[in-house]
Amino acid sequence: MASSLTDLGLETPILAAPMAGSPTTPELVVAAAGAGGLGFLAAGYKTAEVLRGQIAHVRSAGVGFGVNLFAPNPMPVDSEAFRTFADAIAPEFRSYGLDTAQTPVVEDDDHWADKLDLLLSSPVPVVSFTFGLPEPSVITAFQRAGTLVVQTVTSLVEARAAAEVGVDVLVVQASAAGGHSGTWTPQRTPPAVPLPDLLRAVRKEVSVPLVAAGGIGTPGAVAEAIVAGAAAVMVGTVLLRADEAGTSEPYRDALADPQRRRTVVTRAFTGRPARALANDFTDRYSALAPDGYPALHHLTSSLRSAAAAAGDPERINLWAGTGYRHATAEPTARILQKLASMV
Repeated sequence: MASSLTDLGLETPILAAPMAGSPTTPELVVAAAGAGGLGFLAAGYKTAEVLRGQIAHVRSAGVGFGVNLFAPNPMPVDSEAFRTFADAIAPEFRSYGLDTAQTPVVEDDDHWADKLDLLLSSPVPVVSFTFGLPEPSVITAFQRAGTLVVQTVTSLVEARAAAEVGVDVLVVQASAAGGHSGTWTPQRTPPAVPLPDLLRAVRKEVSVPLVAAGGIGTPGAVAEAIVAGAAAVMVGTVLLRADEAGTSEPYRDALADPQRRRTVVTRAFTGRPARALANDFTDRYSALAPDGYPALHHLTSSLRSAAAAAGDPERINLWAGTGYRHATAEPTARILQKLASMV
């Protein structure tokens, strides 16, 4: 097992980000390793048994890989605000024969204990955490099992705290990143600090290896992050149209649609700040959505599934970072090799 980022044997300093839901597949993770990088399975929204199967798939390829977990950091929703929002979005649901009137408030921890048991009983090379910092005992348990521990941070304050408890590597995520912000304080949207500036600020005060993430879509952006202090970069949005990605067809089409010209940070789909391509749902409901993760995630889940199946991009979460224009429909290995061409 690796004891530092350099021990992972990376041929290129490019990591494939874990994208929860359908985009990250075992095939994408294997392809990232085949390109000389490293991929992360996304454990978010999966049971431990489903995750076990995906781990077995990647292990059978004989490549290095990581697993990403959502650290518990619940943001309980106000019940009255939840019901008000559910009523507001009800017309969207009715268009698919769905009803929000009886939708319960679901607050869960994404099978946290079961996933810890799985990964500690059968250790993987790397485990990363996002949304919050686990208890020090959890970090120590993984390190004793021979697993490299990676923590997502979005500020200097978070970076200091993670370094103090002894994590091995930090993923420094800028606000330009697609999907959920890894912020530990989701009640506040992280400020729009450019990735190189955030990296330099963290590098001055923290000695552990840094991985840069957020808005990276070109070889130049990769090189800039390395110069700013990163040992490697992590990319997600640029892989959403990759051959091996499990991204739905309406999602892929939206990424390639020249009429979509902006991303927004919204809580409308999940109650947690996340960057997405603007669509009808974000335009109508971002200002109305309360804080409340995972309650809003569970509330909108059936609508998003129905819309994706119907090819409707206006009612699905089109997670995308600011570099979404650089997402291309080609093999993962080719995408990653091009990104590494200047380092």
